[in-house]
Amino acid sequence: MVTMFSLSTRKDIEDLILGATILGTGGGGDPKEGVKLLEEALKIAGKIDVVKLDELPKDSIVVVPYFVGTIAPTAKTKKPVRIDEPIRKAFEEMQDYLGKEIRGVVASEIGGLNTAVALYVGAKLGLPAVDGDLLGRAAPELHQCTVHIYDIPMYPSMIVTSTGNIVLVKEYSDIDDYEAIARYLSVLDGKAAAVVDTPLTIEQAGKAMVKDTLTLCYELGKNVRAAREKGEDPVKAIVDTLNGWKIFEGEVEKYTWKDEGGFLVGETLLKGTGKWSGHTLKTWIKNEHIIAWLDDKPIVMPPDLIMFVLDDGEPVTNTDLKEGYKVNVLAAKAPEMWRTPKGLELFGPRHFGFDYDYVPVEELVRRHGI
Repeated sequence: MVTMFSLSTRKDIEDLILGATILGTGGGGDPKEGVKLLEEALKIAGKIDVVKLDELPKDSIVVVPYFVGTIAPTAKTKKPVRIDEPIRKAFEEMQDYLGKEIRGVVASEIGGLNTAVALYVGAKLGLPAVDGDLLGRAAPELHQCTVHIYDIPMYPSMIVTSTGNIVLVKEYSDIDDYEAIARYLSVLDGKAAAVVDTPLTIEQAGKAMVKDTLTLCYELGKNVRAAREKGEDPVKAIVDTLNGWKIFEGEVEKYTWKDEGGFLVGETLLKGTGKWSGHTLKTWIKNEHIIAWLDDKPIVMPPDLIMFVLDDGEPVTNTDLKEGYKVNVLAAKAPEMWRTPKGLELFGPRHFGFDYDYVPVEELVRRHGI
């Protein structure tokens, strides 16, 4: 099997997690936990392999391990811990249920923790991670999974909480119900539930995956590191790597949020500095930054990406964001499959309750003269 790349040092891990956290659009889990998981996996496995999908045997089954839950900083497990590694338990239960060997793992999304979870599970069990994911960024709900665009079910699913719940979802009636089931289990836990779902054949994975996103994370992190070391602009390195835009620079004047129904839901208001002095930018958050307005007119709509980063290129998650932070706001295109009619039904402005027809970010930045 040909390996696309391997993570074998702490530096490699930090680069990949840095890139994944930038693409996490404010969510995607805690990158510090992501680094810890991959360090643990590295001690056990020696290296973490990432392969192309077509390197796996044609009859392979791959699965998707991740956590679902709130990213609110106040969230904590409500009861005593009964299962120390719920994600591993979910994987083992899934393999038992399928009755066949799982040959690889695919990340559910790109983010500082959930991308790491897939790599961690794979490395600990001697399985490669496939170079891709089922989202292309981070997003709040199970609706935002590319398999729905292709009418591929996410079931059977194993959901495990550290507090001791082990639940098999053999089938679900629709994605609304599945999201509610998984989210409720995370609420019972108090923080998150571990999920292993979406067993895919190679043919199904080939359709649904956003390809080469782990490579993109790794390259993005390395490019930011290189810019720092050379005394160049890390923010520009991000924009250039993603073929994106810097849409604002300013101070977080107001940040309000609440832990609601298993999500961090909130809003930010930024006051512009430098060339953006006299202007404002607002975002609405559901775990991730979902939509942004520049001077009260849309500048980025879902599914396109909104990223808050410091001057050194360090991404700021919405768990850690504070009033007074000086941030650069960046934007990039979502994967093309999310811009299709079915993709926009699941991930467009109206899905989140905003009465807008989707306008691509490249058109919105042009209208704003950026």
